[in-house]
Amino acid sequence: MPEGRVAAPDRHAAGALEARAVLQGLWQAAQLPPDALGQVQLSGADPVLPSSFAVGAAAQATMAAAALAACELGHARGVARQQVSVDMRQAALECVGWFSLDGRVPAKWDPFSGLYRSRDGWVRIHANFAHHRDGALRLLGLNPSTAQRGDAEHAMLGWRAEDFEDAAAQAGLVATALRSFEQWDAHPQGQAVAAQPLFTLERIGEAAPRALPALGADSLPLSGLRVLDLTRILAGPVCGRTLAGYGADVMLVNAPQLPNIESIADTSRGKLSTHIDLRTPQGCADLARLLEEAHVFVQGYRPGGLDALGFGPQAVAALRPGIVYVSLSAYGEQGPWRARRGFDSLVQTATGFNLAEAQAAGMAEPRALPIQILDYATGYLMAFAVAAALRRQRLEGGSWHARLSLAQTGRWIRELGRVEHGFAVAWPEAAPYLETSASGFGELVATRHSVVLSRSPARWLRPSMPPGTHAPAWP
Repeated sequence: MPEGRVAAPDRHAAGALEARAVLQGLWQAAQLPPDALGQVQLSGADPVLPSSFAVGAAAQATMAAAALAACELGHARGVARQQVSVDMRQAALECVGWFSLDGRVPAKWDPFSGLYRSRDGWVRIHANFAHHRDGALRLLGLNPSTAQRGDAEHAMLGWRAEDFEDAAAQAGLVATALRSFEQWDAHPQGQAVAAQPLFTLERIGEAAPRALPALGADSLPLSGLRVLDLTRILAGPVCGRTLAGYGADVMLVNAPQLPNIESIADTSRGKLSTHIDLRTPQGCADLARLLEEAHVFVQGYRPGGLDALGFGPQAVAALRPGIVYVSLSAYGEQGPWRARRGFDSLVQTATGFNLAEAQAAGMAEPRALPIQILDYATGYLMAFAVAAALRRQRLEGGSWHARLSLAQTGRWIRELGRVEHGFAVAWPEAAPYLETSASGFGELVATRHSVVLSRSPARWLRPSMPPGTHAPAWP
């Protein structure tokens, strides 16, 4: 089977695949040692959240895969294997992304974000960034300084859904038309996504196996590894947070001129955080200097976006032979939408999930999945790919490039099957899974990590800090 392509599930046509079988498929796709799977304990079963999709299994299996691969890399570095345990309910609640700062729960969505009726269907607009919100309002013919949500809803009734989607894409905005699974499967981008594996792991350069720092018997499995995190919204930051939880030194690199959303307080747990402006020679020099000691380079720019700045995969592999380079995109690197911006909520809408979930629930209006599982599952899959590639580099040498996208993860979640009576379950209580920590944003209450490692408990060794807190230098 080609690397990164998960085998078709062996199950009845109806019903979701069990999480252990899902994990086994991921493990085989990464060509990792099958005997390591004996170290995993998974508890719980879907449904754990109200959904017709196996969101619990997707959360649990991807989280377990990332943790087990990190431990397998630790084993390759000379320490004994350890048990990895994940409870499905807790894993799903971790993917809710709930947190508070000094007792305040930040709003998850801008008032203009969400679904709008159009002349012939529905459109979802992502407006959490002010420039995206204002651009969408101007496209609707409205004044951003005076418009109300009702004005936008009225204006959208004059548009065909796909016409607005195309106009928004041409303007660099983020909006998608609602489609069914069948419509997405017939779309050129849907066909391009279907032709790709869940993830790809490609050798892109020659390098000798790199010696990694020695581990103590009780060290976290990624201790001594250095990760550059050039991502901003959810999937990528979750990857970096996960790697930090297993011991890596993760440096979040933000551009000082770009805005952020408040979820950065949650996703920055365990990370260093610096500002680098790649539009300047000094910024490029700072990043190149950090790269000299990095083992992993994770980026969430649109395909080709970093090439012009001198930090595309081939350039980074030349600068730092033996690097593991990870690329995240919305719709993948093939097809007519490869350069389009996108977020979880938009990819759900475009690819059929919102309509399918509504139909399963007996609702007339589109219904989102209960969690942003495309983002979270992709983030954990990125961390999984990092650990698998680092292990490969240690054993075989080479520089490696992992590619993942929200749309590819979405297709994989579809293939897990549907959950019978998924809406009958009550929303579980999150309080038992919360923890409190100090942060540079205030007192942070958030979900603790769901993975339990038997010998070296996963934990974030650094508090979450605002962008630019640290100098661009490794500790």
